Amino acid sequence: MNVYFVKHWGTNKMKRIVLTGGGTAGHVTPNLALIPRLQADGWEVHYIGGAQSAEEELISRVPNITFHTVSVGKLRRYFDPKNFSDPFRVIKGVGQATSIIRKLKPNVCFSKGGFVSVPVVFGAKLNGVPIVIHESDMTPGLANKLSRPFAKVECCTFPEAVKYAHGKGIYTGTPIRPEILSGDREKGRKLFGLNGQQPVLMVVGGSSGARAINQAVLAALPQLTSHFQVLHLCGKGNSSASLNGTPNYVQCEYLNEEMADAYACADVMISRAGANALCEILALRKPALLIPYPKGASRGDQLLNAESFRQRGFSRVLLQEDITTEKLVSEAVQLYHTRGSLYDAMSADSAGVNGLDAVLEQIYKYAK
Repeated sequence: MNVYFVKHWGTNKMKRIVLTGGGTAGHVTPNLALIPRLQADGWEVHYIGGAQSAEEELISRVPNITFHTVSVGKLRRYFDPKNFSDPFRVIKGVGQATSIIRKLKPNVCFSKGGFVSVPVVFGAKLNGVPIVIHESDMTPGLANKLSRPFAKVECCTFPEAVKYAHGKGIYTGTPIRPEILSGDREKGRKLFGLNGQQPVLMVVGGSSGARAINQAVLAALPQLTSHFQVLHLCGKGNSSASLNGTPNYVQCEYLNEEMADAYACADVMISRAGANALCEILALRKPALLIPYPKGASRGDQLLNAESFRQRGFSRVLLQEDITTEKLVSEAVQLYHTRGSLYDAMSADSAGVNGLDAVLEQIYKYAK
């Protein structure tokens, strides 16, 4: 039982919380980390999101959560014909969220961001419900920029991000599911057929934007497998039957419960620089070579995330446009040889290793 919860609410009071966030899995997984602790602390949990969405799919697997749907309109910074119609969807969503929250009378609303969160935050504000928001990246997304004026506090994954929160920021890190931290190295080796005779290089491209990393790794595979056993999470639909049985190479399209054991058996990693991935890397203290998603294909948040980790001594960074076979292999080998200093730097930073307790403290602090 959380000490802060007991101090402020006692152990017999039922409290109700509305969670929101979605559009991508990255806006949902921190909420998934919060839910078991909230339920264990006696909270009744409701989730508001879009219909047939990433958040509905993920939350539907969690027991004892009521999922409510609202109309969703995407918030874009570029021209698109839907920019003329989506504001009306957002307005409709605000009305729906306002009605849902009025009926639920929650003690607090926690928003993880994403465009679905905007009508929910507005609905919470119109009902006088305290709002806590969380920003994963170095600079805020548009949804959180719109939500911040109504929030009591903005929890930040990166310490540098606090300065962008206009006096409302606090460095908390990101909530991480405890099961990610409970992997077993030997179980992982057996599960993936790794012999332990060579170090394990785990490659994670992310749910989107994995193609460039996949292509680079496969082009460098003969050289990489002379130094490492490569455990490659290539993404759904990206595996190749022709590579099955390749010495020192194991490919997986997607891992769920097995992810913790995969992490545990990895000596070093190659990864994109999404905030959730970086928080897991930091919590697990895995030396990594980060290949951030390039700015031309995103708003540049991964470039900033990766630079923060590089400056703090946590990771090495290789820009996608600089990738060659020789460079990738050289960086991976250098990563392994310098892994000790990267591990030590991560071990010295305990504040944001796992933001579960820190974020819960803010939720409990501002709940009515």
